[in-house]
Amino acid sequence: MKNKILIFNPRSANAKHRIPNSILQVGASIYGKHDFVFVDGNLESDPWKKIKSYFDTGDFKYFCSTVMPGPQLKQAIPYTKNIKELFPKCITIWGGYFASNQFKACIESDFVDYIVNGPGDIAFPSLLDALEDNNYSEINTIKNLIYQDKEGIIIQTPKEKLLEQDTLPPLPYQHLNQFYNLEHYLSRTFLGEKTFSYHSSLGCPFTCSFCAVVPIYEGRWKAKSAQTVYNDVKYFKDTYGIDAIEFHDNNFFTSRKRVVEFSNLVMNDGITWWGEGRIDTINKYSDEDLITMKKAGCKMIFLGAETGNDDILKQMNKGGTQTGQTIKDFAKRLAPIGIIPEFSFVLGMPADSPDKVMAQIEWDIKFIREIKDLNPASEIIIYLYSPVATEGSELYEQIQQAGFSFPKKLEDWLNPEWEKFDLRKNPLTPWLTPEMVDKIKNFETVLNGYYPTASDFRIRGLKKKILRTIAGVRYQNQIYKYPYEIKALHKIWKYRQPEIQGFYSE
Repeated sequence: MKNKILIFNPRSANAKHRIPNSILQVGASIYGKHDFVFVDGNLESDPWKKIKSYFDTGDFKYFCSTVMPGPQLKQAIPYTKNIKELFPKCITIWGGYFASNQFKACIESDFVDYIVNGPGDIAFPSLLDALEDNNYSEINTIKNLIYQDKEGIIIQTPKEKLLEQDTLPPLPYQHLNQFYNLEHYLSRTFLGEKTFSYHSSLGCPFTCSFCAVVPIYEGRWKAKSAQTVYNDVKYFKDTYGIDAIEFHDNNFFTSRKRVVEFSNLVMNDGITWWGEGRIDTINKYSDEDLITMKKAGCKMIFLGAETGNDDILKQMNKGGTQTGQTIKDFAKRLAPIGIIPEFSFVLGMPADSPDKVMAQIEWDIKFIREIKDLNPASEIIIYLYSPVATEGSELYEQIQQAGFSFPKKLEDWLNPEWEKFDLRKNPLTPWLTPEMVDKIKNFETVLNGYYPTASDFRIRGLKKKILRTIAGVRYQNQIYKYPYEIKALHKIWKYRQPEIQGFYSE
């Protein structure tokens, strides 16, 4: 066995797929220093066959996988286990949100050797160097690592400060292109004919207790400059003809100055774009700023509304200055500007009694209807609350006292109910009764019938008219129970919910 490296991106969905930025970032840290290949499970009909064929050559020593919660576990877990069984001298390294947040189950599985806990720009190449040089005593000096020592004790090394993003090596797009034609990652969406996915920053400066990013970045945020982002965008426009961008940052809009500068740079390039941000952050932008963004192609902004209930916002440790009134004011403010607000709501938070949980759900259903009255173009994303609470927080204590716990064994995450849990559609939380879950899902079905998402551009014309007519009676009269006729149409037309599958693309 030699020392080549395989970097794997497990399948995340069955539809058109975005460029795998996570493994590109890993590859950038070792490009020109180590010999490595990419395997993208999204574009392989049989990823395991491809992976095994590489290891059968005897040239590969490292199996490295990014692991997000949900669908990626279906390949990451069995493939890593198989590699360890067939090639016991192989070293396995995981990264990604799941590996960092569920590190104990991963490390105790006996087939995950190391976890890169957060950015791997320094940690990953440093770990490889230590392993190649047999300097095992130095591994505990490398930051952003989790592993098990000889005594079986799980070691978490200190966190590395976030690096200045402009100082990092460029992503090895052309290296990826040797394995997968980059054109395959540019898809038609409601944003444009050739939509490009991009990460321009890391982390988030807020510490919401329900967010999986918080334990990894601990309230830190670093971004590429507007000019660096524009240079990358311009390269893909000139080389591949992109006309749209999905910014998959945790918080793209943190710096107003950066966003406005980027907007001015991209103003005349005919590019439409979407990003994620906080309502209380963007609400501080001036109308002139928002108009500039609109003119520069900003079509939609994903916004974590979470709830219209101020008491629950405090329970979530949302931080900042957001209130229910702020959400309504911002929805109304964006209407004349023409940027679509895509509000996500989290329903089903724990409370002292079942009656209080149901009252909170009913509160937010009423609040969502108010948002649609203020700005009918508003997109509404509804999640059931799924615990990802930060250890030590009041919310974490609440969910434990309510009887909730995560799987102890890594392979238990392969059970179907846990896959749905990570999609935040099946929470497995003891305080949510079937009646409550039905109430939320039935309202969501009626809402999606009366206001079909703009991001699924197949649902338009006659289809949209039929859906709205049938769902309108229910929505206007607040009749949500048993919306089977709407569900049937959604199934026939394969209605695509962006919170589960991303934007419809082809």
